[in-house]
Amino acid sequence: MAQTNCRNFSGYKPCTKSQTCDSRCASFDAPKLSILIVHLGALGAVVRSTSLLKAIKRKYPSSMITWVTDAPAHVLLQDHPVIDRVLTTKDADLLQLGALQFDVAMVIDKSLKAVGVLRHTQVDQIFGFTANPLTGAIVPATPAAEELWELGLNNHKKFFENKKPETQLMIEALELGPFKRDAYWVPLSESETMELHFRRQSFLTAGKKWVLGFNTGCSNVIAAKKFTIEFHRLMIKSLQSRYPEAQLVLLGGPEDTERNVEIAKGLSVISTATQSGLRDGLISVAACDVVVTGDSLGMHMAISQGKQVVAWFGPTCAHEIDLYDRGVSILSQSPCSPCWKRACEKSIMCYDQVSLQEIVHAVESCRTNSLSGGFAFGNSTLKALSSDLA
Repeated sequence: MAQTNCRNFSGYKPCTKSQTCDSRCASFDAPKLSILIVHLGALGAVVRSTSLLKAIKRKYPSSMITWVTDAPAHVLLQDHPVIDRVLTTKDADLLQLGALQFDVAMVIDKSLKAVGVLRHTQVDQIFGFTANPLTGAIVPATPAAEELWELGLNNHKKFFENKKPETQLMIEALELGPFKRDAYWVPLSESETMELHFRRQSFLTAGKKWVLGFNTGCSNVIAAKKFTIEFHRLMIKSLQSRYPEAQLVLLGGPEDTERNVEIAKGLSVISTATQSGLRDGLISVAACDVVVTGDSLGMHMAISQGKQVVAWFGPTCAHEIDLYDRGVSILSQSPCSPCWKRACEKSIMCYDQVSLQEIVHAVESCRTNSLSGGFAFGNSTLKALSSDLA
């Protein structure tokens, strides 16, 4: 008789673990708890939330995890070793969700859409956030989420009083036990790891010794999280003259294609593909030793792959981002920073008030740390999880 309660059993085709589907299967694995993670939010925030996975597995070691997110964030979670199922908010995926039941749901977004996902399934216990069914107001699902909730309601607390990174706030809000500063967890596949090394070698030509990446853009939600084209060119020229042995690489997504062409004009830089998808962009980031970036998806990708990161902050809060002792945070000297405003009419913007000298010094510090520590990329093995949980 087939072992229908195994996490690898689908009921309509053989799994890839064994030729048999009975008590003789060495890969039989029956989960004891079902968990739903709902995080639809910004791409970078979804990458950051992978830091929760080890804590979830510590608290619920025999759990089966389903993660619901908005496309295209699901691409970043695909084939993850501890995420059993990734669904989007498309109608076809929500129909699948309706066939499932969960012991625990963790709603990370403070949004009606995220809370509404739960209407498509059955859940026994909710952590994180829910909504007042009458007014639609987002409220904490349990008292543990009140601190994170209140930071969204009080700018002074968020900007100046809070000193915790978002990773810690989420662990506490979701009641996942003591905060252990778990790293982001976005592993590369075996084929992606091979491509990473090929790509890195293609960067390191003509006597170049290390790779310095520039994540040049960000989403259009808060456009002030990126430098001007002119400042990028000035920064590149300064760093090229200081580090002739470094290969400078431009990183970015589809919205940065034309921008990167303008930045690269007349400069000896490599422009990576911006139209090849999120996973390809992740490989390019992982091929770098040091990444200079604003507070964006590219920053979170670099953190996830264990890069040395020089991250600058203008509209957003540096203290909410944990670089895991692998980088330097540089703050704009703008007196109104941070503000989290989506638009600004000031004549001198926060990105105009970031010190080029600070960036150069930060790159030097990160270069030294990178060379002393050797080339590294993000954790991609189950073995590392096992050692962390031991």
